[in-house]
Amino acid sequence: MKRFHVHAHVQDLQASIAFYSKMFAAEPTRVESDYAKWMLEDPRINFAISTRGGAPGVDHLGIQTDTEEELEALKAQARAADMALLDEGATSCCYARSEKYWVTDPQGIAWEQFHTLGDIPVFSESPARAAAPADTTSACCAGAAPKPKIAKGISIPVTGSSSCC
Repeated sequence: MKRFHVHAHVQDLQASIAFYSKMFAAEPTRVESDYAKWMLEDPRINFAISTRGGAPGVDHLGIQTDTEEELEALKAQARAADMALLDEGATSCCYARSEKYWVTDPQGIAWEQFHTLGDIPVFSESPARAAAPADTTSACCAGAAPKPKIAKGISIPVTGSSSCC
């Protein structure tokens, strides 16, 4: 089964944790000094917030799969629809190892499609990667690369390599 994913940047993590814990009537499933995540069942959502970005607001949307097969099916759908996708493969970000790829909608909103493989103790790691073309930028939710002002700060360019959630 798939789970909807939303990642938002916040300025005050503790105030945001308090707000969302009340709104969801649940405590986060993971809290770090710069990050919190709720894995809710009703609604089925992976909702994450972090202080690792640009302006506060929604950073990206996504679909988290429970299995590798579900992720491959989503990827096949994207390819069949001629969507340009950035296939990151195995990567680590947001305190997790994942298999993932990104697509961008016509308005520039980034969608992360991923399957989580396990937790890690750091926000991200920098695995050795093949060199990307010089004109590419990061799709990482950590805010390493400047984001275009396309859709009120929620777009992420997906034309280059990234190592983040």
